[in-house]
Amino acid sequence: MAEIGFNFKKLIDDSKSVLAGPKEYFTSMPKKGGFVEPIIKAVIYGAVAGVLGMIWSIIGLSAVGRGMFGIGGGMGIMVLVGALIASIIGLFIGAVIILILSAICGGSTDFEANTRVSASLMVMYPISSLFGFAGGIHFSVGAVISLLVSLYGVYLLYNALVYALGGKEGTAKIVSIVIAAIPVLMLVSALVCARGITSTSEHWMRKSEQMVNEMEKNKKSTEDAMEKLEDLRKKLDAAAEKDQK
Repeated sequence: MAEIGFNFKKLIDDSKSVLAGPKEYFTSMPKKGGFVEPIIKAVIYGAVAGVLGMIWSIIGLSAVGRGMFGIGGGMGIMVLVGALIASIIGLFIGAVIILILSAICGGSTDFEANTRVSASLMVMYPISSLFGFAGGIHFSVGAVISLLVSLYGVYLLYNALVYALGGKEGTAKIVSIVIAAIPVLMLVSALVCARGITSTSEHWMRKSEQMVNEMEKNKKSTEDAMEKLEDLRKKLDAAAEKDQK
């Protein structure tokens, strides 16, 4: 199995083709050529994603970095290293998952072909990281954008299963719909939970305000009562002095 030299211009052209014309790209995508090219491609995608994530973390627009370190500066290099490691692991785990899905759809179970598909689909990794700042702005905005990116990734997977791996179109549609339902359900659940937490927080805020108001009222009532008692004491003292005279 001959290994081929890596061409960065080809990487850029392939990335554009995957995103803009997945049907045409996966129809003509080479299924052979060795594992060096897909590994390098995955590492580059991971590096780009890591750099973007590091930038968002440093400037405080990363939800994770901001939550852990306030401005997220200490998270930057960890994001980059983590992305590089995840790209290698994700390449082969993705290849295994795609191989299983391809087998379900009646497509190719050749591991090299599925690895090459996995590497091509990893173009969504830097795309997802590009919009990573949204979660740092607002949870709901980040969740919706993440869902849209995930759904487009499922669309690319469908094209890969049918046109690159030769899977049955009908089965691939069903598989894609099932996979697409997962992030949708996750988003709905997350938004419901977030709304519940917000409602609970607002409820207890109102309760706290009511308690503070009640305490203020009680404090004022106590002060009024003390003033009346003091006035009564003064009157009693004045009456006692008068009686002594």
